Amino acid sequence: MEEDLNDVVRMALSESGDPESVAQDLARQLMHPHLGCVLFFCSAEYDLPALANALEQYFGGVRLVGCTTAGEITPQGYGRGCVSAIGFDHRSFSIAAARIDALDSFSLLDAQQVVAQLAEECRGSSREPISGHSFALTLLDGLSSREELVLSALNAAFGRIPHFGGSAGDDNHLTRTHVYHDGRFHTGAAVVVLVHTALDFEVFTTHHMQPLDEKLVVTAADPASRTVFELNAEPAALEYARLLGLDPQQLDLKTFALHPLAVRLGEQHYVRSIQRVNEDLSLTFYCAVENGIVLTAMQPGPLLPNLQALFDGLEQRLGPLLLTIGCDCFLRRMEVEARGLVADTAGLLVRQRVIGFNTYGEQFNGMHINQTFTGVAIGRPGRGLCR
Repeated sequence: MEEDLNDVVRMALSESGDPESVAQDLARQLMHPHLGCVLFFCSAEYDLPALANALEQYFGGVRLVGCTTAGEITPQGYGRGCVSAIGFDHRSFSIAAARIDALDSFSLLDAQQVVAQLAEECRGSSREPISGHSFALTLLDGLSSREELVLSALNAAFGRIPHFGGSAGDDNHLTRTHVYHDGRFHTGAAVVVLVHTALDFEVFTTHHMQPLDEKLVVTAADPASRTVFELNAEPAALEYARLLGLDPQQLDLKTFALHPLAVRLGEQHYVRSIQRVNEDLSLTFYCAVENGIVLTAMQPGPLLPNLQALFDGLEQRLGPLLLTIGCDCFLRRMEVEARGLVADTAGLLVRQRVIGFNTYGEQFNGMHINQTFTGVAIGRPGRGLCR
């Protein structure tokens, strides 16, 4: 059965630190006569120009798309300082990709042109209609602070096409993140990938955060820079620290991972993760936060049962999974590591054939969200039950 699955997708991992050896490793595991596209996720610690050159050398003629990460999800579970990749057979997947360079000025018209271009390219190699048989993946520069702008335009242009994605990371340095397209790594850019397939699939998102009673009102903020200056009319870091019973100097990434804030939309809470404390005691977030919104204090619930319930539901609807492409917030991974859940969580990801990366933010049907596990599950050939 595994050989049959490898005719449709192949998964690969290279833990080498040498770019040429990485390209050799991936080519050895992925190359076959029907390889149409490779999606990869790599550590930002590599010599990226050298890695780009090596990949182009070993995969000449094959479409390559990827990004840098805050940690990798590989065929063997969690990874760091490595490259994980997926190879798609062009007989089962028609894949088109486009790059967006001008994130600041990206408009609805631009989005419509991008989506039309991608749909036309996919339509040319398939008899199936695009709607109902396609999903989109977006990879964005995770430090651009432009996810909301780009996703809003793309969401309108995609119409009924479901889409998900992740913001590229840089191993938690928060200095420079990259997406890969057309033979090079790019900053200040995004890549949009349209995947057309006759296989059944489901785009999903989940989180394990639970609301508490405490509320914080944003009383001074700059949404463009994602900076909150005041909460409840007090310096934001002081008020957040007071909520937790901590000194502001104790606020760090682990604290942010275990004590997030969220905005409530309808019956759902969407986490707005904190990136850092600034010298003026303001807080910079990974998502835009606007004046006047109410933030709810959250606490982690059981992570593994939430993840298992997600996959149980996916398997009921799709059958055993061929592949899951996962965008997992790096703060979730920090929690997994802090709570000693690495082996159990990684084991579940391996069993569900998850390949992906730890992100600086996730994207789901036009929304930019935090501290979620978001992605697409694809059913095996002949095993799907429903869309």
